[in-house]
Amino acid sequence: MPNIIFYGTPISTYVRAVRLLLAEAGINDYELKDIGIFNGDNETAAYLAKHPFGKVPAVDIDGITIYETAAITYYINQKLAGGKFAPLDVLGQTRMRQIIAIIDSYLYPPAIGTIVIQNLIVPDQGGSTDQQAVQKAIAPTQKALKAIEDLFVGNPFLVGTMISIADFYLIPIFIYLEQTPQFDAVTADTPKLKAWWNEVKILATVKKICA
Repeated sequence: MPNIIFYGTPISTYVRAVRLLLAEAGINDYELKDIGIFNGDNETAAYLAKHPFGKVPAVDIDGITIYETAAITYYINQKLAGGKFAPLDVLGQTRMRQIIAIIDSYLYPPAIGTIVIQNLIVPDQGGSTDQQAVQKAIAPTQKALKAIEDLFVGNPFLVGTMISIADFYLIPIFIYLEQTPQFDAVTADTPKLKAWWNEVKILATVKKICA
C-alpha cells in the first residue's frame, strides 16, 4: 500500500471528494491531518509549503506532494485505482470534466459559498443569516444544477453505470445543500439529480465519509 498523508479539514466538500475516491478505491490506510480553514491552520508556513494558496486538501503520496483536488483525484485514480473512476470513452470523460468544471466555477460559489455557509456556518458561529445574499444565490445555483442535469448521461451515476470522480465532487455538496431550506427550490427542475441523490446518499462510503 502507498504511504499517504492527507491534509485537510474533514468538513470540506473538496476534502470529502478525495476521501470518497480513496474509500471507493479501498484505500483506507492513510494518515489524516486536520488542517482547519477557520482557525488559520491553512495559513501556517508549514502548510503553505504543501499548498502555496492555503486551500485544502493537499496530499503526500510516497513522498510526492500534490495539491488541488482535480490533480489529486486524477493522480489517485490513475496511479492507485487503475483508472476505474473515470469513463473509458472520450465523450464520457469529457462530460465528467464538464461537470467537475461546472461544480468548481458555477455551483460551489453560490451553493456552498453562500447558501450553505449562510444557513449552517454563520448561525453556528453566532451570526445571523444574510437572507438577501441567500436569495441572490438561488438562481445561479439552480442554473448550475440544471446544466449538470442536462449533461447527465449515466444510470444510476452521473456519467455511467459506475461511480466516477464527478459523483465524488457533487455528493458532498448535496450533503450540505439538503440541510438548507432552499434545497427543494434549487433542485425543483432537476429530477435526474434528485433520483441520483436518492441512490448515492445511501452508499456505505458516503455514510462513512460524509456523516
